Amino acid sequence: MIVSELKLFDFRKFHAEYGEPGLSVCFHKGLNALIGENDSGKTAVIDALKLVLLTQSNDYVRPVEEDFYANADRKPVNEFKIECVLSEFTSNEAKNFIEFLEFTRDDTGLHYSMHLFYRAWKEKNRIFSDLRVNDPNDGVSLDSRARELLKAVYLRPLRDAEREMHSGKNSRLSQILMSHKVFQDRENHTLLQILKNANQDIETFFTKQEGQEILQIIRDNLTAFHDRTLNGDTSLTASDVQLKSILESLSLNAPETHPGLGELNLVFIAAELLLLKQDNNGGLKLALIEELEAHLHPQAQLRLISYLQKEYDKSGTQIIISTHSTILASKINLKNIVLLKGGCGYDLSEGNTGLEKGDYLFLQRFLDATKANLFFAKGIIMVEGDAENLLIPVIAEIIGYPLEKYGVSVVNVGSTAFLRYSRIFIRGDQCHTINVPVSVITDCDVQPYDESEDENGHKIKEFCEKPDESETAVAVKEVKYNTGSIRGFVSPRWTLEYCIAMSFLKDELHRAINYGKKIKNSDKYTLTAEKIIEADRETEIQRSRWNECSEAERAYKMYSLMLDGNGKSGLKAIVAQCLSSMLRMSVVTENVDQEKMFDLDLYQHAVDEGKCANLKQQFENEPYLKYLVDAIKHAVGAVCEPVQMEDNEDAPN
Repeated sequence: MIVSELKLFDFRKFHAEYGEPGLSVCFHKGLNALIGENDSGKTAVIDALKLVLLTQSNDYVRPVEEDFYANADRKPVNEFKIECVLSEFTSNEAKNFIEFLEFTRDDTGLHYSMHLFYRAWKEKNRIFSDLRVNDPNDGVSLDSRARELLKAVYLRPLRDAEREMHSGKNSRLSQILMSHKVFQDRENHTLLQILKNANQDIETFFTKQEGQEILQIIRDNLTAFHDRTLNGDTSLTASDVQLKSILESLSLNAPETHPGLGELNLVFIAAELLLLKQDNNGGLKLALIEELEAHLHPQAQLRLISYLQKEYDKSGTQIIISTHSTILASKINLKNIVLLKGGCGYDLSEGNTGLEKGDYLFLQRFLDATKANLFFAKGIIMVEGDAENLLIPVIAEIIGYPLEKYGVSVVNVGSTAFLRYSRIFIRGDQCHTINVPVSVITDCDVQPYDESEDENGHKIKEFCEKPDESETAVAVKEVKYNTGSIRGFVSPRWTLEYCIAMSFLKDELHRAINYGKKIKNSDKYTLTAEKIIEADRETEIQRSRWNECSEAERAYKMYSLMLDGNGKSGLKAIVAQCLSSMLRMSVVTENVDQEKMFDLDLYQHAVDEGKCANLKQQFENEPYLKYLVDAIKHAVGAVCEPVQMEDNEDAPN
């Protein structure tokens, strides 16, 4: 059996409207990873399941005032509800809940399900709760045995693993062991006989061996204390021989002498998962783990999540984890992710997204930690290369939309395989999308030249701007990417760099190209004052040679400076880095040496608001760069107002 669906009505921040839940989440068997930005509902889902199912460690789980939804005036509702559906019962599990189950039959056979309705309400400053089955009003209540069988394993986020695994009365370790089938026979267990034998050996030691002297002194003292009618024959024995007491005396120790928090957490998780390996009582095998990555370094996270996916993929066990880790998000198979956005939990398994089967295999290979950041973002800008990845955040900051303030992530796809990423946000019906604004920035890729051969067979490139072909290519690509909240933003001409060369930034790009060449040709040094002078001189010489050329042809010649003999460029990232630094340098109040421009961060310097406003206006009025501005605005949300660039109070003026 598994938890297949959860609905929250006025629980925490999830307000129910017109009878619809504030949050609805579907789960599947095996691993389910709850992923989303802060306050998306990950903890609320785990806590709701705890309220309905309770925990095997018998945590104190009760509804509290903060669980009731409160409106903008902070006035809370008087009632919240949680609906939970359990399905995929085995015969062994169904027999324990037969009076509570609903039945459906199809071509594959008979299917069981159970609907749980949890309600909490307030009366005279007191909070009451109720759990019913199959009907929220007239349904029956679960008996204590059924409740016991539904309890989940729960690992809290900031867990004290050392304390949990230490010996003591009602220790968590003893609870785990007592619940295991190995310790079901509590009257005739092997451990009991071992302790009884130990008690006999202890008694022999104190009555017939070296300890006899100690016991005799105690007896003599006690005889002196008593009157003549009382017997002083006391004895030394071990504690009462009960299985529970034996297990409470045990501690689970890490293999290291002085283990750290990470190792202790792994030991704790290994022990908690022990009960999920057995299927002897026909109960729910569910583990709820908050922030699986707690105290674990990245490699340990990867090993742990690999084990959980492999071990529990096709078993009857269900594991629901929450995580903020992009390391884990990149390693978790996409089919195991439940993405929480806008009051919905979106199952990303095959058939529930716009991805094809081959896309899942592709993403397993290439969805690394940097790209997995898209799961935690409020908005996403997808780019195809390093140049866009470097320039977009700087442009966004200049035009008043600093991406980090809006929770927008730039995802460098490293190719034009945008659909294999953007279709993550398209639902299986191919019509609806997850409510996350996604901007796809790409090149129109219409080359502004025609190729021919001379009499010797050598290729000749003749410049030809091709504006009509470019416009057609832009329209085709926009249609290709535009679906719901996903929009394509295509360069109006050939590439990003070519468009910049056509724009008001053409002189800055020209210098950045020559700066980039100087940097690329030196492994040891970056830009020195001498190299900057040389590069600026070369820029002036090149510019004078192109005086007779049109703006478009000059842009083509400028772009060609970045290409090698094979038409490839290894300069784009370096040039973008130079241009980004030059843009930053152009809006600060103080004078900064050009050779130090790569160390310049705007938050460290006072910003000249006049310079910034002027540069922003130039970007927004520039037809060749408007697609970048529009992409940024879409990703941050159309209703957003630009924020002013903040001056650092400690920055020099």
